Amino acid sequence: MEISLHINEVQKTFKIDPDEYLLEVLRRNGYLSVKKGCDTGTCGVCTILLDDMPVLSCSYLAVRADGKHITTIEGIQDKAKDIGKYLVSEGADQCGYCSPSLILTIVAMEKEMEDPTEEKITRYLNGNLCRCTGYMGQLRGILKYMEV
Repeated sequence: MEISLHINEVQKTFKIDPDEYLLEVLRRNGYLSVKKGCDTGTCGVCTILLDDMPVLSCSYLAVRADGKHITTIEGIQDKAKDIGKYLVSEGADQCGYCSPSLILTIVAMEKEMEDPTEEKITRYLNGNLCRCTGYMGQLRGILKYMEV
């Protein structure tokens, strides 16, 4: 079967199997910033933006994305660099495996959240696991970024 996706503002058509997950389709077609972690929808490293909302691509059937707009970190490089500066300045730059998904989640949060507080940010980031940092550096960086 074929699906049509708008990935990072570029129209693409892919042949897929009906039971394939979006993560598999994206990675097979070169979007390697979309990481594979747990395959159970609990770690968050596969997060992409689907119509500007964070979605776990490892548990989202690709066929459901037909006709939708997908954003990966490659599609927001300038914004990602800006957010990354805040994270790095607060020591949240360990291995970087979770960085693309975290940054995409921050982009969605920025659009959706009014009056960000530490509690609201922590709740929004629930499910974005980082095995390196302990989250305090990330939280400080996000708070500083959201103040701008």
